[in-house]
Amino acid sequence: VVRHHRGDIVPRAEALLYAADRAHHVATVVRPALERGEVVLQDRYLDSSVAYQGAGRVLDGTEIRDLSLWAAEGALPDLTVLLDLDPDCARVRLDSADKPFDRLEAEKTEFHARVRDAYLELAAAEPERFLVVDAAGTPEGISRQIRERVSTLLG
Repeated sequence: VVRHHRGDIVPRAEALLYAADRAHHVATVVRPALERGEVVLQDRYLDSSVAYQGAGRVLDGTEIRDLSLWAAEGALPDLTVLLDLDPDCARVRLDSADKPFDRLEAEKTEFHARVRDAYLELAAAEPERFLVVDAAGTPEGISRQIRERVSTLLG
């Protein structure tokens, strides 16, 4: 919802909107699926808020993590796959895509560098929960690395 808003949103309000959306999503989609014994895959989650709203928007990362954990009722993923790509390479890919930028994609290189650094710090702090994959690799190589790690989690 927030990613497609075109007006200016102050950073704290943006963080709160993401937390509210996450609280609703966890309560209505994630928890019921987990209770049914299903595997849940998500594109972006709590760590994204720490990186984007914390480092990207220059808010306190610990406050953003605490807010996000509260919103998610403490739910953390068993695995977070971080597709790591140098911001300059990422910009080339974004510029060649045939779609308009959302508010986050439209940010300057410095923003994306802060976000990447925050993600890498999160991954270094919790290596058992993160798989960092070089997104400059081939799709086949990236897919193989992810499948191998997921297969160890699923048994």
